[in-house]
Amino acid sequence: MPSFSFDAVSDYDKAEMNNVFDQTEREITSRYDFKGTPAAIEWLTDKTGVKIIGASEWQIDSILEIIRKKLATRGQSQKLLDTSKEIIESNLKASKEVPFKKGLDQEKAKKITALIRDTYPKVKPQIQGDVVRVVSSSKDDLQAVMQLIAAKDFDFPVTFTNYR
Repeated sequence: MPSFSFDAVSDYDKAEMNNVFDQTEREITSRYDFKGTPAAIEWLTDKTGVKIIGASEWQIDSILEIIRKKLATRGQSQKLLDTSKEIIESNLKASKEVPFKKGLDQEKAKKITALIRDTYPKVKPQIQGDVVRVVSSSKDDLQAVMQLIAAKDFDFPVTFTNYR
């Protein structure tokens, strides 16, 4: 009997993030309420996140809202933004680093595997590093598991790769 599988990962599409960054940058330069202010967006090292610069906390929040809207229009999860870092204010400028969440740690992977085992006992989830491999003899079961994981509101983004 043939077996089918897919990987559940916590990752983001770098090309889409480039597009989100470019669109956000364009909107910042064209908006009237940002004229004459230090409002800007920069990449963190190796494009692993963004640094938002503004005149105050409200400006940083509005730029972050622009980023969220661009993510939504491009079909990306807003959960990949790690907004836990504090806003740093100095010299009439405020900045905030927003790294992108990537990778499943053991605790997150165990949440996914427990959910799958409780709902679909015939499907076999396995934790392999920062990936959860899900194997089944039925493609229908795999698609049902994908829908289950997508519908579950985890506090981290989950995408699917290597569907075979």
